[in-house]
Amino acid sequence: MQKKKEKKSRTKYFDYELLLIIIFLSCFGLVMLYSTSSYSGYMKYDDDMHYFTKQMIFTVLSLLAMWGVSCIDYHIYGAFANEIFWASMFLMLLVQTPLGHESMGARRWIQLPGNMTLQPSEITKIAVIIMISCELCRIGKKINTRDGVLKILLYGGIAAVGVRVFTENLSTAIIVFLISCVLLFVAHPKMKPFIKIFIICIAIGIVGMAILSYTVKSSDNFRLNRVLTWLDPENKNAVGGFQVLQGLYAIGSGGFWGKGLGNSSQKLGVIPEVQNDMILSVICEELGVFGVIVILFLFGALIYRIMFIAQNAPDMFGSLLAVGVMTHISIQVILNIAVVTNMIPTTGITLPFFSYGGTSIIFLMAEMGIVLGVSTKIKIEDK
Repeated sequence: MQKKKEKKSRTKYFDYELLLIIIFLSCFGLVMLYSTSSYSGYMKYDDDMHYFTKQMIFTVLSLLAMWGVSCIDYHIYGAFANEIFWASMFLMLLVQTPLGHESMGARRWIQLPGNMTLQPSEITKIAVIIMISCELCRIGKKINTRDGVLKILLYGGIAAVGVRVFTENLSTAIIVFLISCVLLFVAHPKMKPFIKIFIICIAIGIVGMAILSYTVKSSDNFRLNRVLTWLDPENKNAVGGFQVLQGLYAIGSGGFWGKGLGNSSQKLGVIPEVQNDMILSVICEELGVFGVIVILFLFGALIYRIMFIAQNAPDMFGSLLAVGVMTHISIQVILNIAVVTNMIPTTGITLPFFSYGGTSIIFLMAEMGIVLGVSTKIKIEDK
């Protein structure tokens, strides 16, 4: 008797686990944003739900945008990688025109109709992920050559310099360049050169910080003052150390279990613009170390699912897109935690899904949509 051959059918896959984590993080972020911003919203706008309402609208719109992006074949982005990249450069250039909008001493937005603004550096993050991923696929095995490496670093450098010069946003420029470096590291067959460069950069940074702490006591330079404040926040309370110290007080007073949701005292006008970069300090005060552990677990689960998609993507381009998004989220979460705990100098790094900001949540969800779009191309075999 002849044995019948078992036929294997291939079915499409969709990562519902990633989708659930995204929705849960979004809802959790909205709850904490309301708890953090209710006092400042009431004092400024006579509406304790001012920030929450706006962020909720942007979150709903961004979830719809995520669904729309996930339905698009991600290979289309590769076909228009150059156009997307240079369009993001042009949008950042518009910040320096009369269309540019300044807020809190920083000029990083484009004024839109209806009293709305757009932060083009958020678009640049996506543009760099797409562009570098596309170029790495085009270069192929030539990535092992000096010309291949320099070409990738050139695109990353152009984007970083554009962010720094046009939007005066050093922290985002660093993130953009780090995304380029990590994608290059993932695609490059050799590891030793990157380890050597990393060790050299760390050594230079440590020596530089030591020299600054012992030789430079004051400066008129804004960014150098931030470094000096980071090195000695107690004695720089009047020139930038206040926000850092109050954030640390909030973290310390929360203990392990926290004071309870809504019971923060540092959010009552003590920490400036607490709903933005310093929201984690209030989360620590209200939910304690336990709450932060839960948040880190959720981000870890998010990164794990994106890593799973990257490993099972049908081609190198899809895999690199997922790695780029994973890198962006990882870097931003790490840097935000480091800033709030004063491990690095204060800089404008938001906490994904939690910090207030319409542009950031919309383009963050667009990145999630790209990853979910890659997951739809994964095929599983059924016997």
